[in-house]
Amino acid sequence: MSEMVGKLFGWVNSRLPVSNTFERHLSKHPVPSKVNFWYLFGALASVVLIIQIVSGIWLIMPYSNTEEEAFASIEYIMRDVDYGWLLRYMHSTGASAFFIVVYMHMMRGLMYGSYQKPRELLWIFGMLIFLVLMAEAFMGYLLPWGNMSYWGAQVIISLFGAIPVIGDDLTLWIRGDYVISGATLNRFFALHVIAMPLVLVILVFLHILALHEVGSNNPEGVDIKKPKGSIAPEELSKFTFHKQYSDKYDIVDAVPFHPYYSVKDIMGVAGFLIFFCWVMFFAPEGGGYFMEAPNFEPANGLKTPEHIAPVWYFGPFYTILRVIPDKLLGAIGMFAAIIALFLLPWFDRGVVKSVRYRSKWHLINLIQFSVCFIVLGILGTLPATPLYNNIGIAATFGYFGFFVFLWLYSKDEKTKPLPERIAG
Repeated sequence: MSEMVGKLFGWVNSRLPVSNTFERHLSKHPVPSKVNFWYLFGALASVVLIIQIVSGIWLIMPYSNTEEEAFASIEYIMRDVDYGWLLRYMHSTGASAFFIVVYMHMMRGLMYGSYQKPRELLWIFGMLIFLVLMAEAFMGYLLPWGNMSYWGAQVIISLFGAIPVIGDDLTLWIRGDYVISGATLNRFFALHVIAMPLVLVILVFLHILALHEVGSNNPEGVDIKKPKGSIAPEELSKFTFHKQYSDKYDIVDAVPFHPYYSVKDIMGVAGFLIFFCWVMFFAPEGGGYFMEAPNFEPANGLKTPEHIAPVWYFGPFYTILRVIPDKLLGAIGMFAAIIALFLLPWFDRGVVKSVRYRSKWHLINLIQFSVCFIVLGILGTLPATPLYNNIGIAATFGYFGFFVFLWLYSKDEKTKPLPERIAG
C-alpha cells in the first residue's frame, strides 16, 4: 500500500512541483528565530478569511437576494435552517474579527517598519487587501436588508455624488436605481459573493508570494538574509533551507517555518478561536457594534434610524468625512486617509525599521497616531455633537500629522545603534 502511495505521489510530483513548493514556502522557508506576540496576526488573518469563505458559502444557499425576500430569508436562516443561527453569527463575528486582526497586523507593520525597503510591494499588496476588504464588508453589510444597512448604504453611496461632473451618474450606476432598491441588492450580492472574494484571494496569494520573496521582518528590524559570502560558515544558521534562499544569501538567526512557526501559529490560532467562539456564542451582537439593533428591523425608506452610523471598523474614516463641513472635501479627506497609508513607505525616509532603535520622536508620533485612530473610530459610532466634532477635528489633524511629521524628521533622524544580528 505504501509503495502504491509513493508511486502515486511520485507521478503527481513529476508533473506538479508539490514537494518543491512545500519546501520553498513551508518546511524549508527561513524565518526569524525571534519574534513576538505581534507576529501572530498574519496567520490569524488567514484563519478568519477561511472562516468567512466557508460560512459565507453555506449562508448563500438559503439566502434570497430579492428586495421582497432578503430580510425574511435571514429570519428563515436564523430560525428554521439547521445551525443557521450559528452560521450567521460566525459570519458576522468573523467580519469584525477580520478587521481587528488586520488592524493589529498593520500596527505591527508600523511598529517594526515592515513597509520599508525591500518590503514596499508587500505593504502595497497588504493595503490593497485592506481596501478590498472594506468594499467586501460594505457590500455584505447591505445583504441582510435591515434598516441600518439600508440607510448606511444610502449615506455612503451618496458620497460619490459629491464628485464634480460625474457624481450623479456614478451614484446612479452604483445603485442601479434612483434609490437603494432590489437592483442595488443584486449588484452588491454578486460583488460580495463572487467578484470581491476572488480578488481578495488573489491579493492574499500575491501578498504571501511577496512576503516569501523578501522575507519576514522581525522586532529588531535586521535582515536574516545577508549578502552571499559575507558571513563566516560557522556563523550561518545550523538549519537547512531551500536552495532558492541558501544559494542567494547567507542566512543567519533563522529557523524553518515548519515546524517552528507552524506550531507557534497553531497555538495562537487555538487561543484566538477560544475567544472567537466565546463572542460568537455569548455576545454575537458585540454590544451593538457587531450587529446593530435597527438591523433587526426590515429596511424602510420612510423610517430612518435614530442615529445612522457605519459599522465600527469604518468609524475612523467616517469621522474624518463627517468633521469636514464640505461634502466633497470630506470625501477627499476620507479617501486621502487611506491613500496616505498606501504611500507610507515613501513618507518614511529613514533606514532604521524597528521602533526599538528609532528616536523618541518616532515613538511619540506613533503613539499619538494610534490614539487618534482609536478616538476617530469611537467617534464614528457616536452621534455628531459640537464637542465630538471638535475632538474629531483634533484627531483628524493628528492622523494626517503623523505622515507629515514622519516625512520631516525621518530623513535625518537620530537613531540608536542598530544591531547586526537578532539578539539571542
